[in-house]
Amino acid sequence: MTRTMMVRNLVAAAAMTVVSMGLSGCDYWPPALQTQIEQLRSELQIVTMEKTQLQNQLASITKVKDELQAQVDDLSRASRDKSVMINSLQNSLTASQGRLAKSAKVAAPKAATAPSSAKVNPKVPAAKKKAPAKAVRTR
Repeated sequence: MTRTMMVRNLVAAAAMTVVSMGLSGCDYWPPALQTQIEQLRSELQIVTMEKTQLQNQLASITKVKDELQAQVDDLSRASRDKSVMINSLQNSLTASQGRLAKSAKVAAPKAATAPSSAKVNPKVPAAKKKAPAKAVRTR
């Protein structure tokens, strides 16, 4: 029993020695390992600089994208406004053409009842003709 206790104490002391040496660390680094560590550190610095440059480029590209998106939104809004205006003008033109056609139909029977001695103009304005532009008089 004493022997077993002695062995247990010896094993415990050895384990504590190994653990304490493992926790204290080792100050010796082989030269190849030191070179590899320095190489990794320099690569890390290079990658960090590249990352910063890419982030700056991304920020500037994002700013340009936002500006272009604002322009697209403005142009879309203007296009919608112009479409509404075009539709309104087309409706107005259609209504004007309808009124012109009605007035031409009303004027045609009156011309037929006029005396035959009056000179009748054989040309009747077409319903789809555009209204003539206003003449500008100069003095």
